[in-house]
Amino acid sequence: MVWDRQTKMEYEWKPDEQGLQQILQLLKESQSPDTTIQRTVQQKLEQLNQYPDFNNYLIFVLTKLKSEDEPTRSLSGLILKNNVKAHFQNFPNGVTDFIKSECLNNIGDSSPLIRATVGILITTIASKGELQNWPDLLPKLCSLLDSEDYNTCEGAFGALQKICEDSAEILDSDVLDRPLNIMIPKFLQFFKHSSPKIRSHAVACVNQFIISRTQALMLHIDSFIENLFALAGDEEPEVRKNVCRALVMLLEVRMDRLLPHMHNIVEYMLQRTQDQDENVALEACEFWLTLAEQPICKDVLVRHLPKLIPVLVNGMKYSDIDIILLKGDVEEDETIPDSEQDIRPRFHRSRTVAQQHDEDGIEEEDDDDDEIDDDDTISDWNLRKCSAAALDVLANVYRDELLPHILPLLKELLFHHEWVVKESGILVLGAIAEGCMQGMIPYLPELIPHLIQCLSDKKALVRSITCWTLSRYAHWVVSQPPDTYLKPLMTELLKRILHSNKRVQEAACSAFATLEEEACTELVPYLAYILDTLVFAFSKYQHKNLLILYDAIGTLADSVGHHLNKPEYIQMLMPPLIQKWNMLKDEDKDLFPLLECLSSVATALQSGFLPYCEPVYQRCVNLVQKTLAQAMLNNAHPDQYEAPDKDFMIVALDLLSGLAEGLGGNIEQLVARSNILTLMYQCMQDKMPEVRQSSFALLGDLTKACFPHVKPCIADFMPILGTNLNPEFISVCNNATWAIGEISIQMAITIGRLGYVCPQEVAPMLQQFIRPWCTSLRNIRDNEEKDSAFRGICTMISVNPSGVIQDFIFFCDAVASWINPKDDLRDMFCKILHGFKNQVGDENWRRFSDQFPLPLKERLAAFYGV
Repeated sequence: MVWDRQTKMEYEWKPDEQGLQQILQLLKESQSPDTTIQRTVQQKLEQLNQYPDFNNYLIFVLTKLKSEDEPTRSLSGLILKNNVKAHFQNFPNGVTDFIKSECLNNIGDSSPLIRATVGILITTIASKGELQNWPDLLPKLCSLLDSEDYNTCEGAFGALQKICEDSAEILDSDVLDRPLNIMIPKFLQFFKHSSPKIRSHAVACVNQFIISRTQALMLHIDSFIENLFALAGDEEPEVRKNVCRALVMLLEVRMDRLLPHMHNIVEYMLQRTQDQDENVALEACEFWLTLAEQPICKDVLVRHLPKLIPVLVNGMKYSDIDIILLKGDVEEDETIPDSEQDIRPRFHRSRTVAQQHDEDGIEEEDDDDDEIDDDDTISDWNLRKCSAAALDVLANVYRDELLPHILPLLKELLFHHEWVVKESGILVLGAIAEGCMQGMIPYLPELIPHLIQCLSDKKALVRSITCWTLSRYAHWVVSQPPDTYLKPLMTELLKRILHSNKRVQEAACSAFATLEEEACTELVPYLAYILDTLVFAFSKYQHKNLLILYDAIGTLADSVGHHLNKPEYIQMLMPPLIQKWNMLKDEDKDLFPLLECLSSVATALQSGFLPYCEPVYQRCVNLVQKTLAQAMLNNAHPDQYEAPDKDFMIVALDLLSGLAEGLGGNIEQLVARSNILTLMYQCMQDKMPEVRQSSFALLGDLTKACFPHVKPCIADFMPILGTNLNPEFISVCNNATWAIGEISIQMAITIGRLGYVCPQEVAPMLQQFIRPWCTSLRNIRDNEEKDSAFRGICTMISVNPSGVIQDFIFFCDAVASWINPKDDLRDMFCKILHGFKNQVGDENWRRFSDQFPLPLKERLAAFYGV
C-alpha cells in the first residue's frame, strides 16, 4: 500500500482502505500470546510512527469503526495513547485537531470500554501540557455532564476524574484561570444523582483536592461534608469506598470540621470496616491507621475500643480467597523453581508509587508503577494487613491499656481448633508486641514455649506467621537465661530454615536475622551449628529465598564480628559464597545482596578474608569502572546508550569500604595496583546522592587503612568534600564530615611525627595549628599512631612553649583523652602541665582551671596531680 507522506489534512479525514486493513491486521496480531509475533508488531508500529497520518488511523479505529470488536478498538486507542506520550510534540496540527475533536465527539460511546479508553486518551493529551492549549476541553466536558444521555454524562465524568487525578496541581493554579471555582460546586451537585456510577465519579473528583487543601474546596467544605454524610448508606460499594476515602483524608486536613461529628463518624467507620465489599472495608480500615497518628486519637477512641478491637482482630483472618491464592494447602514446594514475578525488585531507595486508573478495568500496559507485593500473589495491601497495622499503631497509642480488650480474645484464638483462627491469633500477638511489651511480660514465659511448639504446626501458614511473631519478642527472649528460651527458639528456627515449604523458609530466615540482631555475641557458642544450617540452605533454596539467606549471613557477621574469624568457620562459609560469586554475571542484580553480605563478612573476618580479597577487590573496581563508563556514554549519546543502573556501583563501593575496614593496612597493595582513587574522584562528583554518600564512606575507610595512597589526592578531594556539607542530603553530609575528620586526624598525626623528627623546623608554627591539632586527636583511641604524634607535640612545646599558651586548655583536654599513656609519655605530659602551672603561679592556675569542665578537672588532678 502507499503511505502518503504529505497528506493534506482535511477536517473530514478519510482512511485509505488498504492502510486500514494493514493496521487492523497489526492490532489483531498484537493480541497474540506469542512473544515473537508481539516483538515484530512492536517494530512495525515504531516504523509506522514516521507517517503523519498513522495516528489518524488509530483514532479512526477507536471512534468510527463500530464494525470492529471492542477489545481491538480499545487497543487502537491505547497504542495512540502511547504515541501521544512519546511523540506528541511531533504530531502535525491537523492530526492533533482531528484527534481532539474525535475524542470529544465520542466520549459518550455506548460501550463503557470505549468511553474509558477515550477518557484515558484525553487525560494523556491534557497532561502533555495541553490543558493550556485545549481551552475548550474543560468547559466542554463540564457542559456534557448536564446531558440527558447517561453514556455522555458518564463518559465525560470518567474523563474529568482522570484529569483531576493526573493534573490536580495545574487545575488549582492561575495558569488556567482557576477552573476549580466552577468545577467543584458543579461536582457537588452530582452527589445526589440517580446513577451510582455518576455519584461515584463525583466524589472521586472532589477527593483529588482534599490533601492539597485546595482553596476552591475549602470554601465549600461544609457542604462537601454534609453531602458525604448523605451518601453514607449508599447501596453502591464504589460510592461507599469513595466516602470512606474522603473521610480518611479529611482527618488529616480538616479535623476541626469532623470533630463535632466524631462519635457518629467512628460508629459509621466501625460498620464500614465490616462491609461485605472488601474494598470498602479496606478503605474504612485506613481510618483507624490515620486516626492513630492524630494527637486526639487517645481521647476520641477510648470509649469505642470494646467494639473496635474485635472488629480489627476479626479482619486479621485470612479470607478464603487469600488461602486459595497463597496455596495454603500446599505444604511442600521447595523443589519448584520461583517464577520471575515472585521476586520483588530490591531497592536501595524508597520509591513513590503513582496513582493508577484502576477503575476502568483497563490494564495500562506500559506504566511502571508496579507496586511491591508482600505475599507474592496476594495484592500488596489488603484488609488483613491493614487491620494488623491498625492494631499495631493503636497498641503504640494505648500501650498496656489495650490489653483488657485483647487478652480475652487472645485466649480464645491462640488455642482454637481451626487453623485459620489460631493463625490470626498468632498475628494479633505479634502486632501488639511493640506497644504492649511491658504488659505482656508476665504472660511470655507461658506464651513463648507455646509459640515454639506452633513452629511445628501441621499448617505451613501457621508455621510461617509464628516465625514472625516470635521475632517480635526476640528482645525479651534474649534478655532471659539463654538455655530457657533462646536455645530452644534458635534450634527450632534453624530447623524451619531447612523446611520444605518456601514460605516457611522465608519467614524463618527473616525471623532468624532479627534474632541475630538482638542476640549479637550470645550466638557465639552456637556458631558452628548456625553456619552448618545456613550453608546447607544454600544448596536447598530457590532464587527468592537465597536473597534472604544472604541477608541472614550478613547480619550474623555484623552480630558476632571477629568471633567469625576462625579457620573452621571460614572453611564452611566462604566456599559456597565464592561459588555464587563466580556464577553471577556482572549485570545480574542478585549481586546486590551478595555484595552486601560479603561486605559484612569481610569486616567481621578481618585478616581471615585475605585469601579471598584479591578477586573480590578487583571485581568491585571493575563494576565501578564499567558503571562510570556506561554513564559517560549515556551522557554523551542518550539516544544510543541507555543509562546504567548505578546501584551496581553503590554496592561495589560499599563492599570496598567493608574490605578496607576489615583488612586495614593489608589492603595497601591492592590499592597500589588499581586506579580506585581516580574512580573515586569521579564518584564523589556524581549527580546521584547515594553514589557520593558511598564514595565518601570509602574515602574515610581508605584514609584509615592506607593514608599514603590517599595523601597525594587530598588537594583534589577536599574542595569536593566541602561542597557536600549540605544538610539537605543528610547522609551525604554525614559521610563527607566523617571523611574530612579522618583526613584531619591523619594530617594531625603527620604533623606530630614531623615535629618529633625535626622539631626546630616545625615548632615555630605551633601556634597556627595547635588548636585544630588537639581537637582532631582527642577523639581517637590510644594507639601507636596517637603515641608518636603526641611525642612530637610535646617535643615542639619544649622548643617553643609560648606557641601553646593561648590554646593551653585545648592541650589539657587532648592530654586527658589518653586512657593509659606509656610511662615516659606520661612523664612528658606531667612536665609540661607542672611547668605551665609553676610559670603562671597557683592563683592564676586556679582561675584558669576553674574554666575546665568538671570531668577534665578531676582527671588531670587524678592522673597528673595538677
